[in-house]
Amino acid sequence: MRVLIIEDNPDILANLYGFLEPLGYTLDSARNGFAGLSCAAENQYDVIVLDLMLPGMDGLDLCKKLRVDLHLSTPVLMLTARDTLQDMVDGFERGADDYLVKPFSLVELDARLKALVRRAQSAHLEAAMRVGPLRFDPTTFEAARDKRRLELTPTGYKLLGALMRASPRVLSREALEREVWGEDPPDSDALRTHIHALRQALDKPFASPMLKTVQGVGYRLVDPDAQ
Repeated sequence: MRVLIIEDNPDILANLYGFLEPLGYTLDSARNGFAGLSCAAENQYDVIVLDLMLPGMDGLDLCKKLRVDLHLSTPVLMLTARDTLQDMVDGFERGADDYLVKPFSLVELDARLKALVRRAQSAHLEAAMRVGPLRFDPTTFEAARDKRRLELTPTGYKLLGALMRASPRVLSREALEREVWGEDPPDSDALRTHIHALRQALDKPFASPMLKTVQGVGYRLVDPDAQ
């Protein structure tokens, strides 16, 4: 499970790393709101742990930007020293999925993170994804553009699903490699080969391309009618 922790307290960060990494979590961290927003925009995470009180941009504003500006559906667990009902309501209204009041149990945090990810994965499996004329049902592996069926490899379906979930954001090469191969991507330039095959199936028969290369960064999927 890959987690982004946006927290400015070094002691809390150290405790989270010390507890979660031995459990198999892969952790990235940011110490202020702007750095957290940048990490979330550039990478793909299973869940985000977000402190409410942050320098630069507080957790409420950051959570809203994750939902509204980046269109992220990644589960967000908010950490806060505030425990009033209104504080919790504010967090949920800005897009948080769960809430923990400091000081909190690390065991409870682990359980809540796993529950959030399970729910998110179930939602992804249940709902067919759509970007403009492109539709993909991850439960049946049926993909079609303008009702023309796309025949892809298993890796192609994984790439398509990741790009559609992120659309219209850019996904870095590293994020796509993790989506397909986890934390042990191949040494060869296998991603480029699979992207080429996906582009042949997705774009070659049509006038307007949907799969865009962002030089030096990665790839993004766009609605051709929204450009």
